[in-house]
Amino acid sequence: MKFTDLDTPSLIINYERLIDNCINMQIYADKQRVSLRPHTKTHKMPKLALKQIELGAKGIAVAKVGEAEVMASHGINNIFIANEIVGSKKLERVAKLSKTINISFGLDSVDQAKMIEHTFSKSKAIATVLIEIEVGEERSGIVSKDQFIKLLNFLSKCKHIHLNGIFSHDGHSYGAKDLDEVEKIHIESQERTLEFVNLAKNMGFEIETVSIGSTPSLMHNFKILDGITEIRPGTYIFMDASQGNSYGSYSRCAATVLATVMSKPTSERVILDVGAKGLTTQTRNKGLCRTKGLGVIKGFDRVTIYDVYDEHAIIYNKDFSKSVSIGDKVEIIPNHICPVVNLHESAFIILKDQVFDEIKIKCRGKLK
Repeated sequence: MKFTDLDTPSLIINYERLIDNCINMQIYADKQRVSLRPHTKTHKMPKLALKQIELGAKGIAVAKVGEAEVMASHGINNIFIANEIVGSKKLERVAKLSKTINISFGLDSVDQAKMIEHTFSKSKAIATVLIEIEVGEERSGIVSKDQFIKLLNFLSKCKHIHLNGIFSHDGHSYGAKDLDEVEKIHIESQERTLEFVNLAKNMGFEIETVSIGSTPSLMHNFKILDGITEIRPGTYIFMDASQGNSYGSYSRCAATVLATVMSKPTSERVILDVGAKGLTTQTRNKGLCRTKGLGVIKGFDRVTIYDVYDEHAIIYNKDFSKSVSIGDKVEIIPNHICPVVNLHESAFIILKDQVFDEIKIKCRGKLK
């Protein structure tokens, strides 16, 4: 059936754009002579992860142990949890996975390493870890070289932890004011990551994997420095309004939320049948990725969602109101697609305006 015959709200994915996005990122990785490890927290669908691997990806990244478990159950055997895993329950689950697949995860402190060593010694398994370096996002990760050296000294005494590599995430590229600043962040983040790699090597560690990336810094064919071995973009597979603003066009946005015009209380106010429970309220508030409103109405110049309630989206625009009737369906390009996907049970795959597949979002809600 035509996708406009779907009930609403529905998450819909343009298959041709999705495939083009995957191929373009794989071509970039191949040209730069690095591996591509897509971060699948964006789409949360094993079927799409398998497609990315089919197109050339080395393996995948996830954010949570639960996501790793689901992906592994669908035959994916090379998984990096790009996050610090803390607590015996989670570590026991990773130890169990480590006996059947190639799995690694993030580390950034001696306290966490102590937990890992204790849990994996009981499981008689080896934990494969990558140390995270904080490169400017001001999130998790090692900040100082003293912290790093202290952690390396501790790891040198551990019998159940194998240091596979170093990783970083230049998420502050989302707030860059222009492409020159995005490139500057991209290069400086790599340089800082490689400083810590060299420090580890000088202390006798063999560093196999050096993993970097965020979608804004990997969409513009910027140089990847010698010594980097893999990139971990996530949002590139779907794109969204913020990424479209950074890229300069919404032409690569593959994911939209289909919604119905349910009310027109005034000459300028239009109500759609999807709200915060289908779109989120996230915005980007600065830089190239800055968004206006809470989602862009596809095909309508500069029409954005003004506000949302749980199940209502509010638009104030007289011209838009004149052009739509109650019962009409419109597509919304979300500001940030990753949390939007997590709100839907399935995604409808569209090819030439026809629904040809419905994919369950099997990692939905896997927050632990």
